[in-house]
This record gives sequence, C-alpha cells and structure tokens, in this order.
Amino acid sequence: MEKLRLRDFLSYQFLSGLIFSPDGRHAAFVAATAKADESGYDRNLWLFNVETGALRQLTFGGDASACEWLDARTLLFSAMRDAKLSERTEKGEALTSYLTLDIDGGEARPFCTVPAKVSRVRALDSNRFVFLCEFRMDGPDLSALEGEAKNSALEALRKEKDYEVLEEIPFWRNGVGFTNRKRKRLYLYTRSTGELSPISQPDADVGSFGLWDGCVLYVSCAFEGKMERTNGLFLYNPAANSTRTLVEQGQFNIREAGMLDGEIVFFASRMQTYGLNESPALYALRDGKPALLWAKDEAPGSNVGSDCRLGGGQSILFAGGWVYYTVARHTGTALVRVNAAGREEVLLPPEGSVDCFDLAGETLLFVGMRGMRLQELYALQAGEVRRLSALNERIVAEKTLSKPEPLFVPSDDVTIEGFVIKPVDFDPARRYPCILDIHGGPKTAYGSVFFHEMQLWANEGYFVVLCNPRGSEGRGDRFADIRGCYGTIDYDDLMRFLDGAIAAYPQIDPQRLGVTGGSYGGFMTNWIIGHTDRFRAAASQRSIANWISKFCTTDIGYYFNADQIQATPWHDPEKLWWHSPLRYADKAVTPTLFIHSDEDYRCWMAEGLQMFTALKYHGIPARLCLFRGENHELSRGGKPCHRVRRLEEITNWFAAYLR
Repeated sequence: MEKLRLRDFLSYQFLSGLIFSPDGRHAAFVAATAKADESGYDRNLWLFNVETGALRQLTFGGDASACEWLDARTLLFSAMRDAKLSERTEKGEALTSYLTLDIDGGEARPFCTVPAKVSRVRALDSNRFVFLCEFRMDGPDLSALEGEAKNSALEALRKEKDYEVLEEIPFWRNGVGFTNRKRKRLYLYTRSTGELSPISQPDADVGSFGLWDGCVLYVSCAFEGKMERTNGLFLYNPAANSTRTLVEQGQFNIREAGMLDGEIVFFASRMQTYGLNESPALYALRDGKPALLWAKDEAPGSNVGSDCRLGGGQSILFAGGWVYYTVARHTGTALVRVNAAGREEVLLPPEGSVDCFDLAGETLLFVGMRGMRLQELYALQAGEVRRLSALNERIVAEKTLSKPEPLFVPSDDVTIEGFVIKPVDFDPARRYPCILDIHGGPKTAYGSVFFHEMQLWANEGYFVVLCNPRGSEGRGDRFADIRGCYGTIDYDDLMRFLDGAIAAYPQIDPQRLGVTGGSYGGFMTNWIIGHTDRFRAAASQRSIANWISKFCTTDIGYYFNADQIQATPWHDPEKLWWHSPLRYADKAVTPTLFIHSDEDYRCWMAEGLQMFTALKYHGIPARLCLFRGENHELSRGGKPCHRVRRLEEITNWFAAYLR
C-alpha cells in the first residue's frame, strides 16, 4: 500500500447530477476530474443501464454539464463546441449552447442556442423548455437586437466593465461577482420559433423551480434596494400564459416546493423561533392558505461535510405520495421518506453521505460516500445497498487510509460527538502532533466520510480531531442555536472535546497542537488564538475577524450578522465588537497562516487582512496566502492548481511548527 499524497486528489472522480430516464431503464450523471494542466475540471456524462448493470462513459470532451432527458433515449446537455458561438461569447454576448446525444451511439448534435446564460433547464416537451437565466434589469435585450444595434449594445456593455454602479444590497454574491440589478429569471423557450419569453417578474430573483402537471412551480424573492430573507411561491400556466401567486412574499423563507397527494406543498420556515437557521416545516396549500402538515426539527436536503464533492444534484424529491430527502442526523446522512401525515420511513440510516439521488418505480439510485470510499454510484433495493461503480476504487485499494474513530465528550448538559483520526502506521509507543479541524457553517456537520485533507495529514503522521460543537447541524434547532453566543459555548465545546481526545489517546502530544478551519471554522480559529496559547500553530481559512466590517462588506453580512450575533453597527455595536476575534488579536501568540481568496464575497478578504495585520503589528509570526480569481469555495471547488497550493501552504505551515 502507498501513502496518500497531497496531489492524489487530482485523480479523484467527483460525481453529481444523477437523473433517471423517463422509462426508468437508464440513469445519467456527471463525473468530473482535474484537467491535466490543473486549470479546471473535465466533466463528462456517464450512463448506467438498470437492466444489465452496465456502466459506461458517454462523452469524452470534458465540457459536458448537468443533463436533462428529452426522451428515454436522448440526453440534452450544454457545451460550447461551435467556434463562431465561442467567438460571440468572447465579445461579451451571453449565450448557452445545447446539444443532444443518443445513448445508443453517435456524435452529439446541436439542438439550440439560448441568448442568455442558463443555470438550469427543464423540458416541458420536445419543443418547449423552461430556462433559469441570468437577467440584468437595466441591460439591453440582446435577443431582440440584430446587426449594428446588437454590436452597439455589446460595445456599451464592454465599456461598462470598467466600473460598477451599486444601488442595492447585496451588491455582490460569492461565486457570482457584482450583482447590482441582476436577477435569476425564468424563461419559456420555444425551439421551433426561437422565442424566449419571460415567466417571472424582472425584479424577482428565482431560487428553485419544478414542473408539475404541465405548469411551472417556482420560488422567488422580489426586491428593490435590499433583498429580504422571505420569498413567495408562484405557479405559471404555459397554456394560459398566466402566473398565480400561491404564497405572498413576507411570510416564509421557502426552500423547496412540489406536489404531494395532489396538493401543492412546500418546505418553509417562518424564522420566528430560531432565526435564519430555523429548520423548515412542510406546509400544504389548502383553500389558498398555508396549512402546517408536519415539522421534524431538521433540515431536509442537508448532508455531512467533505472536501471531495464537485457539483450538486437532487436531495429532495416529491413522488408517489411521499417526500424523499437526505438529512444530516448526528454524524451521518440519512435518506428518508415521509408522507403527508408525517409518517416516516428510514430508507438509509445515518451512515456516510448521500450526495444526490433519484427514483424510478422501486429502483432508487444514489451517489454517496460509504465507509472509507470516495463517491460512487449505489443502488438501494429492498433495503439492501449495492455499489454499482468503482470510479474511485484505486484509492481504497492502493492507498493507506485511517478510519475515523468515534468519540463522545460531555460538555455542560450535552454530549459533543466527533471523531479522532489516528496517524497512518500508528505506534502506541510514540507521541504525535495533532490538528484540530473545525467545520464551517456553523450549521453544518462533520461525519466519518472521506476527507482528503484529513487523510493526508494522517498519512503525514498527525492525529486529526474533528467534532460537532453546539451550533452544528444534525441534532435539532435547539442544539444548533448559538445566536448571540459565538465564541462562548461553542469554544468551550471544542476545547473540551480536544481535552477528551487527549485523554482518550495519550499518544497525542499536547505540546504540539495545531488548529485550522474555514468560514465559521476560520472565525473560530481566529477566536482561539486570541483566547488560549495552547496551540503552536494555526491556519485560518476564509475567516471572519470583525463582525462590523463583515456586516457592511459581504453578501450575507447585513442579515446574517444581525441574526446570528443579535446586533448591528447601530444597535449594540459593542456586542458585534465583543464577538470579533480582532478585538483579542493583541493577546495572540500563536504563529498563524491566513488563507483567503480575492473573490470571496461571503467572508471578504478584508477579514483575513485585518487579522494578518494585527498579528504582524504585535510581532507574531504570520503569513497570508491570497488566491486570485477564487471565492469562498476554494477548498472544495477552486482550480486544482490552487487547491494544491492551499493544502501545501497549510501542511508546510504545520510541519514547520509541529514537527
């Protein structure tokens, strides 16, 4: 067996977008892997034959995105393979090119070109499609222009790239860029005529949509000046070309909608008890009004964390009188189904992860991580799980891995759940350095699934300790509610869990401790170095340093900070400052590496710069590595070359101080 190396992730296959054919005989999905030059990812379509069990790759160009079935034998997917179209996009024209592919063989064929940037498509029939497109409220309608008029409009857009005008908040969004007066809008596209007709209102930003009984059911938030956290539910009828408001904006934060036993239902939260992080309940529309069906005190569609996913997929499905969904429960992901009366059946207990799934008749397929395996395709039939693919089997077969061992540590009146990963080639007679790894969120969860960075450090001779302190997902809203308490009870939980790990594993050297984390985990890393000197090294990633600056500079700050810290810069500003790690930076003595990205608009780079400056000002060893062109998802979806450099920076930093 060979040791797992840092660059091994360049060969991982990341699976996403699993979808059954209309007849249920085939399923398609996307598999992505790093490009040879490490500049991005090659994405190709794969096909699974349910009847024969055969799995084969359909495309090889590396440019296929998530697909949609046109019929039982034909796939629709987007890819830019026309040189003339590519030239037009390079000049600033927003275009999305779609191709079709016969699963029985042959080359992909051009299908249509949509004059907009499309993020999702669903087929109403072979001629009509619903597209979710980027839309600029004050921009020219290029689809209606031709010749010199279009060229003039494109030239005006090119000139506007030299400056930004801001009129609303959020004025940018992580992974998107500046978004002033830009929305995601639904359109009906008729292929025979080339007509692209708007469905949703121009000031409304559409979050999710689905097709039900020939209509389009969608969730959107309309705003002018400031986006709120509530949204509305709407039904568009293509036959009548009319839209009906089902739920007015202002009552709920609606997550997902569908049909259950002939009724329109939706997952939504009123945010009245636990704020933004309140788990949604299921409501039905009865007599035109929302009626509560059930509340489970959990977040449908949630999952345990990993750095070995790329792309999404279906995590909630309404079918056959049931709503199927994934959900993080404690330290694993369960797959359940619940009927309208609230009766639940657990299809998969909370073990490993379920990253996306689809259902056809009695056959359920899912992409997930089981045991120490990376993502693979699985079937669930009659309660039995069967692995169908071996795209990442080489890692399990050839690399040394360390299985996370569960640990439970009391803290106040709760028990904190987590894991300890022992060093590969562990020798009980030796003492080892240890890294405490803190998850983001905070309403997310760690589990026992494959985590590349942690397995790398175990192969490098470190213990790795990870846990789910209060604030985490998987144990209900009360456990997850740390509003107004950031850096207090959660800090206590982390320190007590680390103490418990050291007590349970005396081979951990308490004089060689490191700490790292990203997002909320970066906040907590910054907080920790200002409140204890027990760590010899820290690596703070995409962090939060100052709740006041984050409030006014990030895409979610103006509502997230107010909700989670329970203060604003004008109402109890001292509380924002009290919970800010920057306030305590003069107490820090821990050498700290800061990792940030210049397009991270969730935790803007000003946060990392402030902490870096504070430590350097006070004479503490510090280093900041800033990645250009990356955002908050650097460690999970950044360019492979940047992900390599990030992990090299952290691993080398710990080696310098903990060896």
